[in-house]
Amino acid sequence: MKHLITAFAICAATAAFADDDDTGFGAAGLLSGSNQNDLPPITLTAGMPISEAPWVLKSGAYYEFEIIGDGSQELALVGPEFFRAIWIDEIVVEGLEIRPLGLDSIEFDEAGEMEIGFVAIKPGQYYIKIPGTTGETQRMEITIE
Repeated sequence: MKHLITAFAICAATAAFADDDDTGFGAAGLLSGSNQNDLPPITLTAGMPISEAPWVLKSGAYYEFEIIGDGSQELALVGPEFFRAIWIDEIVVEGLEIRPLGLDSIEFDEAGEMEIGFVAIKPGQYYIKIPGTTGETQRMEITIE
């Protein structure tokens, strides 16, 4: 009986602290709704900019963004340094959820969409770009603060 009372007291204290922690995230922590942010989509289309503006992200925050390939050309995105500075929660392609340990690049052979959810981890300056290109519109700068 003594162990049962102790276990109950620990559970009650844990529940109380989960609601009143100083992070403001609640019981779900980093993945709570209050910590989730939607980023503008990246569009892969022949001869067009991949993004309208650079991203400025906060370390510890959860983000989601879509990559849209219009099928006008076989196009990829590379950004190994950026992908190693984040923790990827999931990649969703046509309703299929993929939970990779890491990522180096993605490629669209035909039209399609994918959504990537991640937590920004390592502060620094990064980029993602269409490989083999040198134009500024084919590259997006990313800052994690």
